[in-house]
Amino acid sequence: MSKEHITISMRRTIERHVNLLLGLVLVLPTFFVLLLPSTASAAQITSRKLTLSTSSAASGAATTTYTFNFTVPSATVLQSFEAVICTTASGSCTTPTGFANSSSTLSSQPTNLGDASGWTVNTSTAGKLRIKKTGNAAAPTGAQTVVFGNVQNPTTSNTTFFARLNTYSDDAWTSGVDSGVVAASTATQITLSGVMDESLVFCTGTSITGSNCGTVSGSSVDFGTFSTSSTTTGTSVMAASTNGGSGYSITINGSTLTCSGCSGSPTIAALSTQTASSTGTAQFGVNLKDNTTPNVGAEVSGTGSGTATSNYGTADQFRFVTGDGVASAASSTNANTYTASYIVNVPGSQAAGTYTATMTYICTATF
Repeated sequence: MSKEHITISMRRTIERHVNLLLGLVLVLPTFFVLLLPSTASAAQITSRKLTLSTSSAASGAATTTYTFNFTVPSATVLQSFEAVICTTASGSCTTPTGFANSSSTLSSQPTNLGDASGWTVNTSTAGKLRIKKTGNAAAPTGAQTVVFGNVQNPTTSNTTFFARLNTYSDDAWTSGVDSGVVAASTATQITLSGVMDESLVFCTGTSITGSNCGTVSGSSVDFGTFSTSSTTTGTSVMAASTNGGSGYSITINGSTLTCSGCSGSPTIAALSTQTASSTGTAQFGVNLKDNTTPNVGAEVSGTGSGTATSNYGTADQFRFVTGDGVASAASSTNANTYTASYIVNVPGSQAAGTYTATMTYICTATF
């Protein structure tokens, strides 16, 4: 065989091997791809949160409501859902100390998770809040809400814990669809306390803003000069409130107008019964009303339940008897403001001089 034939033969052999190698290079990647295992990643649940009805870590209080709000990204029909309660957001899950779902309930049917009814709770797996509906036909829509009741919070105060949310296409919590994590925390309950002592707030004066005894001022009423042809008037104010269970009673105490510097200490006669004002006669009287004749006074004001008594609660009728009750409340009450309206009439024979009187109002609360 000639050298030329040997060379051609070797060249052809080399070419066949090169072609074989090129074929293997092209085929092997596809072969390896076919051999690789198929994997699927769960989509992330969005807009997710866990709201606790209480963050108390008190043990033996399996009464907490866990409300999960979230939005699943997939339209896959779901048959089960779980919230796995862990001390960490990822990695190996350790159930927080004290957490218990053994008595948990489904407070209401889940919203937009699938069918509107037929979902049931499953408490057989500790640390996992679970619901399912075998044969659910409806796909999730919009935002979802799942509410569990009678859950025992973790029993360590001021501790964060996590709920790993998972949805499944089967009713055995195995064929995962979507997932996400939410965080919540227990908290130390802050106890507030205070004491309300027995209370009676009472004040008198000639001016007040609303029923606020802190604004009361004045202590004298100046009638000026008496007249035989017109009625002289004046006013004072008082306000009262109490937490006494039987309320309060206000009395008026004192004596009628008297001219102590005059011979014989003449007085202006007090009205012993309810009487209308009459000029030209001796009259001194009081009521707690908004009067027309004469035009003086104001109605009882404020948010309380106090009222003027019948002897002092008729417009245009006046009276003064020391020791009389002028106002009262039958039970504990907020403040009321009373305006005491005074009238003075004198006859032409009234002795000249300066007349004075001191009115003392006494408020007695019954507790």
